[in-house]
Amino acid sequence: MKRRAFLTTAGVGLAAGTVAAPAIAQSQPEIKWRLASSYPKSLDTIYGAAEFITKRVAAATDGKFQIRPFAAGEIVPALQVLDAVQNGTVECGQSAAYFYVGKDPTFCFDTAMPFGLNTRQHIAWMMHGGGLELMREVFKDYNVIHIPAGNTGAQMGGWFRKEIKGLDDLKGLKMRIGGLVGQILTPFGLVPQQIGGGDIYPALEKGTIDAAEFVGPYDDEKLGFYKVAKNYYYPGWWEGSAQIPLLFNMQAWEQLPASYRVILEQACWEANTWMLAKYDTLNAAALKRLVGGGASLRLFPRDMMQACEKAAYELYDQLAATNPRFKKVYEAWKPFLEEERLWFRVAENGFDAFVYSQSAQRR
Repeated sequence: MKRRAFLTTAGVGLAAGTVAAPAIAQSQPEIKWRLASSYPKSLDTIYGAAEFITKRVAAATDGKFQIRPFAAGEIVPALQVLDAVQNGTVECGQSAAYFYVGKDPTFCFDTAMPFGLNTRQHIAWMMHGGGLELMREVFKDYNVIHIPAGNTGAQMGGWFRKEIKGLDDLKGLKMRIGGLVGQILTPFGLVPQQIGGGDIYPALEKGTIDAAEFVGPYDDEKLGFYKVAKNYYYPGWWEGSAQIPLLFNMQAWEQLPASYRVILEQACWEANTWMLAKYDTLNAAALKRLVGGGASLRLFPRDMMQACEKAAYELYDQLAATNPRFKKVYEAWKPFLEEERLWFRVAENGFDAFVYSQSAQRR
């Protein structure tokens, strides 16, 4: 009798469990958000990461949580996404934090610091080195919480109408370039321009600017820069890594069910890997096509890069002396950078230097 009673009770419990799961799913609210991106739809890797996240979130919530992405200019201009998220015009946005260096240079630590962390090191700093917590303190002052949601990897140095043989060739040069690098190059005579991705080609074509950098071969080919400027320089020493986060209005974020927040975080971190892997897959073939189509691949002069590195760290010291938020992040970031370089010089660089030199000899 006891055995039959136990089986009966257990059966009721199992039946209740099978009913409970859908009931719980049905109890979650239906939420619709808008996402404003700083990028055009033609950039299927950066903008594509926003689409990737929204699809993941919808699938994981049985369609209950819908986020609709909008390209640059559809709701707000490319360089006003942070403001739109901050004031609640949209619930979330996709943008590079260093677009807002005019508000605070500390934002650059989130996206990229010239002569700073490479991609692996950047991800390590964000996930385990305290970077995420430090940067969230900065974003909190703008009523925003952010999650890393993409990385381009090391970028190219950009497209120039004329050859760059040294620092003197930068004098009077009008260049589309983002982040702190404009402040580093201004003393050498360069005139930096902040222009959204979709507006770069017209400016370069019309001669409004003389040079432009964006990401790398795959995106640069799509945007057509090679048609109006043939000199393609590397490396983009100002972006050895370039993180693209999703930004969330603080009130909208806090109103989400806890499970939706977890799903969003998981989707963003997955997109971080998705974007980097896609660029690593597509950039090689795109670079071949560009060079085959007449682009001249050129290395920045070493003495020029050495002078720029010196100027970069002089600028960081100046900013740390006047900006308490910059100082706090810089004093944590710099020793992490030095420790990482000690390690990477041994295993990673040792391996890379050998296999790449062997590969070059075989070609």
